[in-house]
Amino acid sequence: QLVESGGGLVQPGASLSLSCAVTRSHVDYYGIGWFRQAPGKEREGVACTGTSIGIRIAADSVKGRFAASKDSADTAILQLNDLKAEDTAVYYCAARVYDSPGLTCSLNDYDYDYWGQGSQVTVAS
Repeated sequence: QLVESGGGLVQPGASLSLSCAVTRSHVDYYGIGWFRQAPGKEREGVACTGTSIGIRIAADSVKGRFAASKDSADTAILQLNDLKAEDTAVYYCAARVYDSPGLTCSLNDYDYDYWGQGSQVTVAS
């Protein structure tokens, strides 16, 4: 089960943090992906973390501004900096279950097994 928190209305240039609390049962390894979907657009993968804390990827569209991380308490974080109007979307976290530790993570939504409820991020002046 994934429960998201954070989101809201911010001005351009502001920062925001989204959290995703993971409740897992009989799962040893998992990765977290972050996706967003703006009205009328397809869902886009923006960042992910793998089975270990050091595995992180950000999409080219947000590289240098967004960063995904995961702590030891099963909470995933998406830090969004220097937000722009085009970042306005519903943001989702998703979990992918692995049988063993992996070396990377995925920005493809079809690779993920469980999804959070979504958090609205609106960037407007």
